[in-house]
Order: sequence, then structure tokens, then C-alpha cells
Amino acid sequence: MVPVSGPTTGDAGGAPCWLNLSARDLEAAQRFYGAVLGWTFRPGDLGDAYVVGERDGVPVAGIAPVAAEPAVPVAWTVFFGVDDADAAVARIRERGGTVGVGPMSFPPQGRAAFATDLEGAVFGVWEGRLVSRWHVGERQAPAWVELHSRDAFDAAVFYGGVLGWADGRPGASEVSYEDDRVVLRRDGEAVARLNSGPVESASPSPQLRPRWLVRFRVRDLEEARAAAVAHGGSVVPGGEWAGVRPPVGGDDERRVVVLDPDGALFTVEAEDRG
Repeated sequence: MVPVSGPTTGDAGGAPCWLNLSARDLEAAQRFYGAVLGWTFRPGDLGDAYVVGERDGVPVAGIAPVAAEPAVPVAWTVFFGVDDADAAVARIRERGGTVGVGPMSFPPQGRAAFATDLEGAVFGVWEGRLVSRWHVGERQAPAWVELHSRDAFDAAVFYGGVLGWADGRPGASEVSYEDDRVVLRRDGEAVARLNSGPVESASPSPQLRPRWLVRFRVRDLEEARAAAVAHGGSVVPGGEWAGVRPPVGGDDERRVVVLDPDGALFTVEAEDRG
């Protein structure tokens, strides 16, 4: 375990613990996401070129620059908290996943690895210090994540084995099966969902490929939509389930799927003010 103080991923129970964007132009990304999501930014602890986006003073996600080569993907990645990155990477390989990068060390903060699951959806694992006691969640948290896969139950077996979901350890995240979906819960609250549906691994359309989709909550959906277009992004016609069977209870009227100027896919969703 990385010797750090404060909250660590040892307390995360395999739940989502951070979101990260790879961007070609760090300043342009800050202007775009600041306008669309209302974020402010401060320097992060993972290098001089890393920034943390905050909403109302609460850290939500990090943004890091990537090389300008077209082969380097620009995308949002969800990280899951683990107590041992090396062990998690070994479990990914044992279960048929692919480790693309890592574990990499970011002293003294922690260690990270990027991987893909059995269908090619990208995710990350993080061992070490948490930026805060931040979490995604279905209620008032600023972000939410969903996996789009062919078979949510098979995916849950893979991620459960890698991340220790429902393994009986104290503090482990719990899994439930609800309306043909898998719901991941942390301390009783839903923190992620895994959906089954037709997806195409080789599809040129990013919303049709297996992926972890990141949603950010906004106070004014129409204002966020207009800001995205005004600042060089685009709205995906048909929403996040274009060409895909929507989940039970899906409500596309309260969310908009956006491609940022670099092509990173995400969703903005009207927050529940009730």
C-alpha cells in the first residue's frame, strides 16, 4: 500500500473513486468544461500539467494533457479504487482483460493502471490517496457512471472478480440485479450501473461501442447544451442510446450526449432538485 495520509482507496471497496480526461489542449479543455459544467480549476498533485475541476469547491474530475498524435485517444476514464494496483492488474489479466498502461507510480499520491475489459471498454484502477471523500452517486453527487455492454451479468462477474465486489470483506461494494441491469452500491447507495444491450466493438460511433459512459449533472440542461455548441463541441443526435436498446426507466429528455472539441464523449444531465 502507498504510504499516504488521509482517505485512501483502501476504503473505496472497489467503487468508482475518480474521473479523468485526457485532452490535447489543457487550456482549451478548461475553457470548454468551465463553460459547459460551471467548473473552476486548480493545479493537481500529479504533475505540473494536471488540473482538477471543481464544482462549488468540490473536486469532480482531473484533466491531463496527452500527446498530439492521432493514435492517442482522447476520452473520459473512470477509475476504481483498489488496495493493491499490482494485484488488481494480475486479476485483470487472469480474467481475460487487457492492461494497456501501468501500474504507474505518482509519488507520493499513488499508483494507476489503464485497462480494458472483455469487450474493450476502458477503465482504470487507482491505489493510493483520494482527492477527497468524493464519490459518484445516483442522487446529488456531481457525476454518475454506466457501463454499456452486451451482457451486464458477464461484465459484473469480470469486474466483481477484479475489484472485489460482494466478496464478503468489510466495506466491499455490493451488487444487485434490478430490471435486467446490475447496480453497484456503496453503503447502500447506487454508485454505478451496468447495462445490457446491442453494442459494436468496431463501430465508428463512440456511443455504440462498449464503454463506461460518464454523466455530469448540471443545474440548467439547455444552458449546458448551448454552451457546448458555442465552445466547439457537438450534440450527438439521438442521445446516448442512439441505435441501442435503452435501459428500463431511461429518460433521455433530461440528458444530452456531447462530444467535446477533441472528441471525448460524455453526458450532461439535469440534476434532481427535489
